[in-house]
Amino acid sequence: MSGGVTKGVRVTAHDVAKRAGVSQSAVSRVFTPGTSVSPLMAEKVQKAADELGYRPNVLARSLITGRSRIIGLLVSYLENQFYPEALARLSKAFQAKGYRILVFMVSRDEGETDRVVQDLLDYQVDGIVAASVGLSDDVALKCTRSGVPAVLFNRGQGHPDLCEVTSDNRDGARQVADLFVTSGRERIAHISGWSGSSTARERAEGFKERLAERGTCLFAEACGEFTRDGAVEAARRLFNVPRGERPDAVFVANDHMAFAVMDVLRFELKLQIPDEVSVVGYDDVPMAGWPSYNLTTVSQSLDDMVLATVNQLLARIKKEELPATHERLTGRLIRRGSA
Repeated sequence: MSGGVTKGVRVTAHDVAKRAGVSQSAVSRVFTPGTSVSPLMAEKVQKAADELGYRPNVLARSLITGRSRIIGLLVSYLENQFYPEALARLSKAFQAKGYRILVFMVSRDEGETDRVVQDLLDYQVDGIVAASVGLSDDVALKCTRSGVPAVLFNRGQGHPDLCEVTSDNRDGARQVADLFVTSGRERIAHISGWSGSSTARERAEGFKERLAERGTCLFAEACGEFTRDGAVEAARRLFNVPRGERPDAVFVANDHMAFAVMDVLRFELKLQIPDEVSVVGYDDVPMAGWPSYNLTTVSQSLDDMVLATVNQLLARIKKEELPATHERLTGRLIRRGSA
């Protein structure tokens, strides 16, 4: 390697400064997100860094600044098509602000979640986003004491120290109830999600409340646990019955389960959608718009949810004394061919 730097020896900021003919502090500014530096200076330093094969030591910088610029993200399962899309958009949004995401997979077990959060705190993350999982009171307190803010994404707990960003699940479910009643459906069913999830509870409650307000009772109900297998079994239980006992409409608590329900209805039970059964989901994942499903669903405002999550977390990273906020973003019923 030219320029006096020996191959196999770690290149330092001092080496880059010497090659570029600038100060070491200038090199530091170029590689520190959010700092002000002229385009000419940035180009000169980057060129020298590329020639020498230099990469800034992020961990060393975090020891100096007290900030790792890493966001810990907890997610319980990626089978639901909503979460890979949300994860990609969250990652892109945080990267645009100079942060990186460290992803940890957890189960629904609260004890495991608590242990993983402790690991995240040990990694000195600047903040935590919990997507589809809750945090215990003890863990929330640990985060607060450690000065690490946390935001719940698509999950609500009502905890005073935790920010929450979700869609307005009750309102979205009420829109579905209105659609079924207005279209003349009489035997209306619901396939709910995991009862430990606030999203499942709120969607079920909003749906039943609105049906009652419209003078209709829920005809049948089953739990799909937010899994494909659970949704398949729930669909068989509700629809593999004599015609007079069969629902003529079903609200499924998310699109991931709704796809499974539609497959059972069409291919296993040979029912016509929407002529014999109307099906509505929740989330509006990209697959919902595919011609093979053409699923009517409630669209979560994913871009707005991501923006709110990033803004809430970064504001608290910069100013830890801000009070927690609970945002509910209104969803929109997307009408397609399944209802």
